[in-house]
Amino acid sequence: MTNTQDFEIFLATLPGLEAVLHDEVRTKGFKQARPVPGGVVIRGGWPEVWRANLWVRGAGRVLARLDSFRVVHLAQLDARARRIPWGSVLRPDLPFRVEASCAESRIYHSGAAAERIETAIRETLGAPHAPEDGILVRARIEHDLCTISIDTSGEPLHKRGYKEAVNRAPMRETMAALFLRQCGFDGSEPVLDPMCGSGTFVIEAAEIAARLNPGRARRFAFERLATFDAEAWERMRAVKSARAPAARFHGSDRDAGAVAMSRANAERAGVTEFTEFRQATISEVAPPEGPPGLVILNPPYGTRIGDGKQLSPLYRALGQTLLSRFGGWRVGIVTNEPRLAHATGLPFLPPGAPVPHGGLRVTLFRTGPLPN
Repeated sequence: MTNTQDFEIFLATLPGLEAVLHDEVRTKGFKQARPVPGGVVIRGGWPEVWRANLWVRGAGRVLARLDSFRVVHLAQLDARARRIPWGSVLRPDLPFRVEASCAESRIYHSGAAAERIETAIRETLGAPHAPEDGILVRARIEHDLCTISIDTSGEPLHKRGYKEAVNRAPMRETMAALFLRQCGFDGSEPVLDPMCGSGTFVIEAAEIAARLNPGRARRFAFERLATFDAEAWERMRAVKSARAPAARFHGSDRDAGAVAMSRANAERAGVTEFTEFRQATISEVAPPEGPPGLVILNPPYGTRIGDGKQLSPLYRALGQTLLSRFGGWRVGIVTNEPRLAHATGLPFLPPGAPVPHGGLRVTLFRTGPLPN
């Protein structure tokens, strides 16, 4: 594979959010984007791999697909793995590791499959194997079709590089970005999170509005590949897309520690100028001056923080505050309990698919503009 080659690139997301990620990927100009279970596939070369890691907010990781072939036994897998030109992608001086998964295939032992591929790479390329810190080679064998990919991201992409402080049960930045998109947020309106925790929704909204690349402050696994062109990458990173947002982004929380945490995270992200955090209970929350926008929050829910029955009054108070003060604003609430969402009394639109989050399945409940 060279920098000019065209191959499949897989952008992973949580099941249930593929269509939302597909919408984002299309708006950012990637070609032949199509949603598939677990993510979105695009086509391109290594510059598209770099760009996807740098630009796309909703992807959890970016995989470059090296080869795909039918395989029914381990000896066949071994032979095919040795025919992949590993030296065109991996460097012989840097460690690698292999992870495999098998589903409904005659090769059913993922550990044995990973071992065969690892041996093939080691013996054909000479690169060292390191189970902890190597470039990740992924093999997926499903219905006897084996797809070999390189994880070009390294650390998951929700790790933007600014969030040192987190609260309990934090929302991942990638998920927050997709939920914001599902609520129709495009960066042109204010956002308020009245239970802001570590500030994820507010900071993500501010970054979208300021057109800051989500990957601007971190490193990626593709920088350690044989295909990496440091000069071309620096030129790509140097392109300035930032602008001053027309709106401001607000967070509040009853916990002073959460407010301090959000401010620190916003400062590291470089969005302090556009964000505002203050200590307030739900009953004290009021809309900021200016036009209506979006209220979005990830409140406590029963098996996440606290007990479901004890939380009903909190949701009722939230609904009363929003209905009485936030006419014209839209609302998005993330919870795993429809009963709690409906305790708000808010006029929700039909919900989307549940999404896995922290061992639970959560749903985004959305409204249109609330009545004045």
